[in-house]
Amino acid sequence: MTAKPAAAAARATVYGYPRQGQNRELKKAIEGYWKGRVTADALRQTAAELRRGTWQQLAEAGVHEVPTGDFSYYDHVLDTSVMVGAVPERHRDAVRADALDGYFAMARGTQDVAPLEMTKWFDTNYHYLVPELGPDTEFTADSAKQVAEFKEALALGLTPRPVLVGPVTYLLLAKAAPGVAADFEPLALLDRLLPVYAEVLADLRAAGAEWVQLDEPALVQDRTPAELNAAARAYRDLGGLTDRPKLLVASYFGRLGEALPVLAKAPVDGLALDFTESGAGNLDDLAAAGGLPGKRLVAGVVNGRNIWINDYEKSLSVLGTLLGLADRVDVSASCSLLHVPLDADAERDIDPQIARWLAFAKQKTEEIVVLARGLAAGTDTITAELLANRADLASRTAAVITRDPAVRARTAAITDADGRRSQPYAERTLAQRANLGLPLLPTTTIGSFPQTTELRTARADLRAGRIDEAGYEERIKDEIREVLSFQEKAGIDVLVHGEPERNDMVQYFAEQLTGYLATQHGWVQSYGTRYVRPPVLAGDISRPEPMTVRWTTYAQALTERPVKGMLTGPVTMLAWSFVRDDQPLGDTARQVALALRDEVNDLEANGTSVIQVDEPALRETLPLRAAEHAAYLEWATESFRLATAGVRPDTQIHTHMCYAEFGDIVQAIDDLDADVISLEAARSHMQVARELAAHGYPREAGPGVYDIHSPRIPSTEEAAALLRKGLEAIPAARLWVNPDCGLKTRGWPETRASLENLVAAAREIRAELPDEAV
Repeated sequence: MTAKPAAAAARATVYGYPRQGQNRELKKAIEGYWKGRVTADALRQTAAELRRGTWQQLAEAGVHEVPTGDFSYYDHVLDTSVMVGAVPERHRDAVRADALDGYFAMARGTQDVAPLEMTKWFDTNYHYLVPELGPDTEFTADSAKQVAEFKEALALGLTPRPVLVGPVTYLLLAKAAPGVAADFEPLALLDRLLPVYAEVLADLRAAGAEWVQLDEPALVQDRTPAELNAAARAYRDLGGLTDRPKLLVASYFGRLGEALPVLAKAPVDGLALDFTESGAGNLDDLAAAGGLPGKRLVAGVVNGRNIWINDYEKSLSVLGTLLGLADRVDVSASCSLLHVPLDADAERDIDPQIARWLAFAKQKTEEIVVLARGLAAGTDTITAELLANRADLASRTAAVITRDPAVRARTAAITDADGRRSQPYAERTLAQRANLGLPLLPTTTIGSFPQTTELRTARADLRAGRIDEAGYEERIKDEIREVLSFQEKAGIDVLVHGEPERNDMVQYFAEQLTGYLATQHGWVQSYGTRYVRPPVLAGDISRPEPMTVRWTTYAQALTERPVKGMLTGPVTMLAWSFVRDDQPLGDTARQVALALRDEVNDLEANGTSVIQVDEPALRETLPLRAAEHAAYLEWATESFRLATAGVRPDTQIHTHMCYAEFGDIVQAIDDLDADVISLEAARSHMQVARELAAHGYPREAGPGVYDIHSPRIPSTEEAAALLRKGLEAIPAARLWVNPDCGLKTRGWPETRASLENLVAAAREIRAELPDEAV
């Protein structure tokens, strides 16, 4: 295949880039600032150096237009709230006293003031801070950050393109503020918000910006006619401004569908679309809409969310077709590269052949540049790259790691009976209550306890050879004993061993399963300063030997109270990994489920009566379009049941979910057939409990009463108030008392105090219950 040069030379660009630095310098600087070890000026200097390094790296790679404004100390949606002056009343004093501390107070809260709610950014594992709006919200423009970062890049001799969250997506992501009627629609504030965006755009134009990118990913979801009309009005008004830069409206994570003709007709200067598998249909829809005559098209042909190398020939074919649909076609990734690690070249422990299949942010940038060169100057100019790419793709297809006949045979033999418990819940719960002997409102935690400096030091000492395996295990045993002792003294009913031996809830299991690869430097931002290293799911999955049985049974031998076995569910094992793209996700999920089934059965056989299989990603992985929900939820819930259905009736199966909107998957939660579910509920004021009640959810539930993503300590009164709200929706016989999520990121002092208050609240509410409830 030989593509002809484009009429207007194609250029390379990206929507956004990872923020943290190669060695997570930003995380360390921010956490140092919180602890008083780093000054505000030093933090700002670190941030400026990271921005400068990113822009220069992009420019040296051949990117013609670098993004600015996508950098954030915590979250880009929170930055947008600051930009438009949407600061909640409870945080205004902190912001006025010190803008930086006030910003972090909105993100993390203080002892006296709760933070903003946090939830998942579309179907990714990135978390954003939810704007709180009401009919009295007044917006005011503050473009200081956006203008300053644009000028920083401009001073380096680069061509910057500021990136903003678009006004429609911002309002669609927002919620009614506390005290505002639940039926308030933030989109009603659009006409009030657009003049503020107009002011920010004018400020950027005055600073020298030629183009500004407005991100509207919410438009790839199902949208009502009223919402589409709002989008049309927004871009009619912004596009009609006289004092503005050129506007590039960017969508990603899927097909624009009915929103595409709305944006194509708008008086904006360009569109950015996803043309990877997730955006299937955008090419046909664009052709059906008559293309983008007179406009710029930024084509997202490199997958910005996964780490496999691009298929150059396939991408060039798409790009060649697009040349006839717009005046100018530029090349990019399908979304911001925020969702992938920085540099695959840093991975020294991965087999060199396999490493050639991987593309992190740096390698994806290089792919974008190669494709832009091939599109602009013809494929003869990239012959060597095409040959190498073809060879790498072929080597992956033929690799032994990708196929295990035994795993495939076992998966093919699955029957419907494998995914069903031997008794219905109504009968199981009686056996479980007799077996466990728990009080009303039983207390528990989600699984992990603080990962202390001593634990991290022990891991580092083991890796460095300063201690041997026996010495490391003694430290783990000491930690388990301390965690159990605290829980018993605090009065917690169902204990956990604290997971001191685990690095991450997915990585820990991935390192013990065949088919997975672990990275050393593949850090990806989950929220704020929380970074994870998603493993790479490269081949068929099996469990060579038990993964958790030893430590769980060790802990159970130390106490008379039940100790939960803790596992990560099949959907989350996929969602928080870079999953293989060469077979359906459902097939991979079933393989993981069978491996976990073996672990669940072994835990039960070794005396574990309560087993928790966490699925926090069940909602996160829900497709963005309703038409695709049923097929996904069918294999997602099936895989959970396949992992858990092999136990006796008196073994209690728990699951856990957090930081997502659960109202639209309550039926799927029911279909899991777990005996107990714990969910995040503290920041959302028990919303999920009301949603479970409205559905008629028949099983036990523990909506969280302790927000673990904030350093503040909830008082006994605060936890009791949330429990009372929970009891309005869930009967006492089915209500559990627990935090929102695991305690890994918290410190011991706040953990002790918060859990003691949680237990005290449970006792207080028990004492208030009528005799018939008891």
